[in-house]
Amino acid sequence: MRDNDFIIRRGLAIFVKYNPLRFIQTAAMPDMPQINTMTEQEIVCNILDGDISAKRHLYCQFAPYLTGVCSRYIAGTEDVRDVIHDSFLKIFSTIRSFEFRGPGSLKAWMTKIVVNESLKFIKSTCRFALVELTDNDEDIPDETPDIDGIPLSELHRMIRELPVGYRTILNLFVFEELSHKEIAKTLNITESTSASQFHRAKKMLAEKIKQYNLTNLSIAYER
Repeated sequence: MRDNDFIIRRGLAIFVKYNPLRFIQTAAMPDMPQINTMTEQEIVCNILDGDISAKRHLYCQFAPYLTGVCSRYIAGTEDVRDVIHDSFLKIFSTIRSFEFRGPGSLKAWMTKIVVNESLKFIKSTCRFALVELTDNDEDIPDETPDIDGIPLSELHRMIRELPVGYRTILNLFVFEELSHKEIAKTLNITESTSASQFHRAKKMLAEKIKQYNLTNLSIAYER
């Protein structure tokens, strides 16, 4: 456990000067140690054989992506670091329970752990402002905003700026592909509450995207 904690804390020290918004990008970060990519199966086998370097390899290879996942749910940079730290401790301590089911299965397994740890943090520290879907809400047509040309980092920022309840349910529905029934069970709320938060989250996100496009259009005209 001490080795696991040291590996994670050392990795976090490298990431500390980076904004989590950048972790959504796939490019390697400056000053990030470059590593030769191993297959997921190789990483797991080496870890189970007691290879400490394989744990460091797993951390360096997947931490940026998993931090991006976590930062979609949690807005505070320090809180994201704490949740990622706890997530990797759980990953290393339960790695023997992982079942390889083909390429991408390790990443999916770790993502689920990070999402669950993020939800646990939200439930323990945040209070949802949840409301039921009203008739007026149902009458409002869904907007389909133009997202062409909007950087992923900007979309990521907009999601992080949503109220915690909206943000959580939008993430679970869109990115984790849970149904409202599954979300309701996960968060201990009703299906209609889940649907209402998602509806309002979409509306708020559409407004943010619309405002972003108008602002950039105005800047383009001024030039």
